[in-house]
This record gives sequence, structure tokens and C-alpha cells, in this order.
Amino acid sequence: MFQRLKEEIAVVFERDPAARNTFEIVLTYPGFHAVLMHRAAHRLWNFKLPLLARILSNISRLLTGIEIHPGAAIGKRFFIDHGMGVVIGETAVIGDDCTLYHGVTLGGTSWEKGKRHPTLGNGVVVGAGAKVLGPIEIGEKARVGSNSVVVRDVPAGMTVVGVPGNLIQPKKEADAPHRGEIAEKMGFDAYGVTRDAADPVAHAVNCMLDHIHVMDQRMEKMCQSMKALGMESQFDLPSLDQCEIISTADELERLDGDAPVANSPSKSTVDNN
Repeated sequence: MFQRLKEEIAVVFERDPAARNTFEIVLTYPGFHAVLMHRAAHRLWNFKLPLLARILSNISRLLTGIEIHPGAAIGKRFFIDHGMGVVIGETAVIGDDCTLYHGVTLGGTSWEKGKRHPTLGNGVVVGAGAKVLGPIEIGEKARVGSNSVVVRDVPAGMTVVGVPGNLIQPKKEADAPHRGEIAEKMGFDAYGVTRDAADPVAHAVNCMLDHIHVMDQRMEKMCQSMKALGMESQFDLPSLDQCEIISTADELERLDGDAPVANSPSKSTVDNN
């Protein structure tokens, strides 16, 4: 029990950079409260005490704004960020390490009894306002974009966006590996930054990474040529993992400090007589 509680707290630190300490999470995070109360309500549901389970889940909804049916099966390290407006239906199944944002609905599309809500594999992320409807399956580590409406199965590792949801097919780009290397060196996570997404900012970042890669190769070849000619460079190029962005004024001040200071010409005096 305590191990599960530690996991629930640890996952908040892992997925929410705004989390500062354990007391803040325990006292102020509605997603954390909703998950804990659902664990208890689900146990009552399995003990054939549906009325008590529904009462507890209703109290949870009143306190947190998150509605989780006690019959829903939820795996380990489940995280609801912000949480307001989240609805999870009775026959929904959620795997381990899944993340839901506010306004998400895991709902049904029929009034018939039986399986009528979606199944989420391990590591699935569902963006804010997304609606995943019907007895469909969202594959492991799939991504559902914000405000999407998904009514069909999503393969593992894929991203679905839009209304109705459309799969984004990743292209096998020859320049993708070096983009990842440059991004990793710079501390920049380019997840989801592909030409497949209609995002001009993403395209600009891709072009920037391509340019940096070409310049890095040219500088490396130039340094090798200088060493082959017996020329030692008088300056060390900073590695990408250590470089910092500094202001132009600071750089000019540093350069001025390294340069020899020339004697300023003496001021001539003018006789006004």
C-alpha cells in the first residue's frame, strides 16, 4: 500500500515540473486525490458493494471535478494533470504509466451493456480536451492530440490528431538521426517535431538543426585540415553540450578586454585669445 502511494507521488514529480514538494502534492493536486479515491472505490466495486463505490466516486467528483466510474480498471503510475472535466467510463481500461490532461473523455458510443469504453495501452498520453469514444484500443505509447475525437483503433507508438482523429504517419527521413544527435547535445527534446505536422515553427527548428549539423561538419573538417598543415588553432571551439547563449554586449566586452588598449590621442588645447 505504501509502495503504491510512493509511486503515485513520484509520478507527479516526474511528469509535472511545477510540483515542488510532497506536501504540496498530497494537499493540492486534484488528480492525485481522484486517483487515490478511485483505488478505494474500485476495491469496493470488486467487493460487490456498488452503492458504496458510487457514493465514494461521486464524492471524489464533487471534490476534484474528475469523474471516474468505480468499475474502470486503471494501472500503475496513472497521472491526471490539472484534471477538471476528466470523465472515465465504467468499462474503460487504462494501462500503466498513462497520462491524461484536463477535459479528456473516455466515453462510450452506445447504451448497450458490456464493453463500450476504450482501452489504453501502457504509456499512452491523451491531450487536453480529447475525446476517445467507443470500445476501441489505443496502442502502447500512442499519443492523442489535444481536442481530438478518436473513434477508431490507434496502433502502438502512433500519434492521432484532429476531428475525426487522423494518424500522423512518420516519414523515414535520412536527416532524422543527426537532428536527434544535435538536439540531444543542445539539451533540446525534438519529440514530435517532424515535417509531417503542419507546424511552421517545427519546420523552422528542423531547418535550424540541419544548418547546425552542416556547420559542425565543416568546422570539424577545417580544424582537421589546419592540424594536417601544422597549424594550431589559437582558440578552442566550445562543445555543443557546454555552450551558452550570451548577449552580444557581453561578448563585445570580453573581446575588448582581451585586445590591447591603444593610447588615446592627447587632447589639443585651443587658445581662444
